[in-house]
This record gives sequence, structure tokens and C-alpha cells, in this order.
Amino acid sequence: MAALMIQGCGSDVGKSVLVAGLCRLFANRGLTVRPFKPQNMSNNAAVTGDGGEIGRAQALQAVACRTPPTVDMNPVLLKPQSDVGAQLIVRGQMAGTWKAKGYQARKGDLLGVVMESFRRLQAESDLVIVEGAGSPAEINLRAGDIANMGFAREAGVPVVLVGDIDRGHVIAALVGAHAVLDDGDRSMVRGFLINKFRGDPDLFQDGRRIITDLTGWRDLGMAPWLAAARRLPAEDAVVLDHLEPTAERKARIVVPMLSRIANFDEFDALRTEPGVAFAFVPPGQALPGDADLVILPGTKATLADLAFLRAQGWDVDLAAHVRRGGRVLGVCGGFQMLGRRVSDPDGVEGAPGTVEGLGLLDVETAMTGQKTLRPVTGRLAGGARFDGYEMHVGRTIGGARPMLTFDDGGMDGAMSANGRVRGCYVHGLFDRGEARAELLADLGAVSDLVDQSARVDQALDEIAAALEAAFDIPALAAIAGLEKHP
Repeated sequence: MAALMIQGCGSDVGKSVLVAGLCRLFANRGLTVRPFKPQNMSNNAAVTGDGGEIGRAQALQAVACRTPPTVDMNPVLLKPQSDVGAQLIVRGQMAGTWKAKGYQARKGDLLGVVMESFRRLQAESDLVIVEGAGSPAEINLRAGDIANMGFAREAGVPVVLVGDIDRGHVIAALVGAHAVLDDGDRSMVRGFLINKFRGDPDLFQDGRRIITDLTGWRDLGMAPWLAAARRLPAEDAVVLDHLEPTAERKARIVVPMLSRIANFDEFDALRTEPGVAFAFVPPGQALPGDADLVILPGTKATLADLAFLRAQGWDVDLAAHVRRGGRVLGVCGGFQMLGRRVSDPDGVEGAPGTVEGLGLLDVETAMTGQKTLRPVTGRLAGGARFDGYEMHVGRTIGGARPMLTFDDGGMDGAMSANGRVRGCYVHGLFDRGEARAELLADLGAVSDLVDQSARVDQALDEIAAALEAAFDIPALAAIAGLEKHP
């Protein structure tokens, strides 16, 4: 079956968005399309219907294909817990915690798992669009590679290389990649794409010709700066360094940027609300005294980030915020932090131990080796319906006033007696318009009631249309091996 791999000259060159756009483009033409990323590294993950987790980008790409996400779309996921270690997820399930050096030495052992998932996706589709990771030019990581050329050569999938002109030196990036790849890897590259161009494209015609002259690779097009990409969920926390706060409006909501913040894309819907001023608060800055709501987000390492929160002085800021009558919402790891204590007797996150929580909710949490992964639906305390998912280790007990009621009759979360401090395990509470409206009503804000899924779907169609105009789609289809391109 047909397949095409999009690799990049580096991280954050826009591979994920381009793959999503191409998935939607070919799906709009009536093809059955599937996304695939052999190996990903991200703390922004999504729960799949088959009971696992994958990178957020692959879940978005599944939406672009108009198909439910599955664990085969991202069979190997690394979720960083420290600067040198990460939790390893294989086909959606935890497979231990690895140090970076150890993983590099043994990653090749996972190639069989990767290939099994890829073959299953091929069997059910007309076209698989594969996303690489980092850059194939990082030849120091080539041994045992399963993310870029190691996979491409094993699977026999042709490669298109993407350069990011917005960051500069795109000619050097593409020509340099050509220079350092060995003959076998270089032969897999069938052409190049330029991404994130601003201005008059005619001004870079000579640059594109130079790249072709120096590499022999085919010029397959140049994408403009895709403003619609800002409406898509981001996967890498690096984007948080570039997000500008929304304009000052009625209700002010802030989220402290924990060191291992996870699934922060669930706040995208708040950023677009006309009645909300939203901002992430970076380390080194105090939580603003005039905030209406402080949200403690999910984290890949609750105990470590609780210590990080205290090191920033945010615990003091939060206590003052509550004394002033401000509201607090904890999500997943943030919910765990709000309780009386958090214990890790088996060393799930690191050294075994128990630490005092923030004491704002009457609950206690014990970390367990079992990970909860499931989509959920239900109602908020005020009756509004929500759709979301659970993705956490740990069991929390206590709390006489649950925040959520699931459709299966179960309950989740806790609320303080006055209702101003709340927490739950469910991610995605803000995506559905009616749920967001109930949560914002407590702040005196009125929601636009637009479901986040509708915004994302519209953005994907806009991106697909832009790529249709910018890229040589017939050539990409031919490279992928589509015999009859609709």
C-alpha cells in the first residue's frame, strides 16, 4: 500500500502540522488515510479507544483522517520525567522508565514492534503518512534508529525532507542534511519542502533552485505561514515560550508552567474565549494577584513538580489567592497537589516517600504502578455535559463533594465546602461549549459555546486548502505510490 514519510531538518519545523494537513487533504479526496509516527517524545498525550495513549500530534492527525486514534499510530512514546529519563510507552501501555543513555542503546529492539503497527495501518488504508522525529541529520543517533531513516529503510517508505525557513539558514539545513547522510539514507529522500514562509514567495525562487542544484532533490513546494495552525493542539511545551497572553478581558485565568507540564493543549479553548484573559505564568514570575481562576495543570511528575511549585513561591501565591476569594481548579496532577498529602510508597515517580500537599482539598493520593487510561463522558456538578479522558497513575481518596459524575454512575474529583477550590482527574473539560460555559459562569464570564472540536476541524480544512495550493500534490502522490490519485 502507498506510504510517504515526512522528515525534518530539526525539531519544531512543522512536521506534525504538515502531516495533519496532508492527511486531511487526501482524506478529502476520498482516500482512507492513516497517520503514523514510529517514535515520539512528548508529555502531551491522548487516550485511544483501544485503551492506550499516543502522542497528541498523532491523535490530531487521526482527526484529520476522520478516523479514531489507535495505539498503532504511535507505537513508541517517550514521556520525559527528568532531563535524563523518561517513561516508555509501548503500544499505549507503560513499559518502564528509561534513562536516555540506556534507551539509545536498546531502542533498536523496538523496531519489530514499530513495523507490526505500521503493517497493520497499511492493511487498513489506501495511504499511510508517516512523521519522523527530530532530524535524520543527527547522524550521531543513527545507530539503532527507529524514528527516521532506520524506519524508512526497513519499511521501504520514501522520504520528503522539510526545512523551516522562518528560523533561517534553510538552505544550509537542507544542503547540510544532504551532505551528512550516508548514501543509503540519502537515496531514500525523493524531494524537499519549505515550510513557514512569510511574504512574497517569488523572493525565494533562487533559494529553492540553489537547494535543488546542490542536492539533486526535487522541489515539491513551499508552504506559507499557516496561521490556522495556532488553532490546533500543540504537542511540545516549547510553544509555551512563544505564546502571548490573550488581551485583557473580563475573567482572568492563569496556569503556572510546571517543569513537567502535560496535556496543556486542553486550555486552548480558553484562549479563544472572548470573555477570558488567559496566560501561562512562566517560572520566576509570581501568580498575578488579580487572577480570577488559577488552574494547576497536569504533570508527568507530581511530586517533583509540587517541589518545583514551592520553589517558585507559587504555593504562597496560591494561598493568598484563596484568601482573597479566588478560585482554583486542579487537573490530574494538579488535583493531586491540592490534597493533604501525596505518597509514593513504591517509587513510581522516583524515590519512595510522602510529601505534604497544598491542603486546599480534603483528599489524599497514593501513587500506584497501574495507569488509568480511558475516555469518559458525564456531567459537571451544575449539570453541563462534558467529554474528556483520564490519563494518570495514582489513586485519590476522600472528598465528600465530587466535582463530576460519569455516565456509568461513577464520580470523580472533589470540591471545597464553598466550591471555590475544585479538582478532578479528567482532562478536556473545556473542549465542549456547554461545559466551558458552566465553568466560566462562576467567573462572571459568558462562553461563546463553540466546541473546540469544531474549531480544530475548520483549521484542518484551512491548512489542507493552503497545502493544496502550495505543494505539488500529484508529485507527492506519485512518490507515495498512489497508482490512482483522485
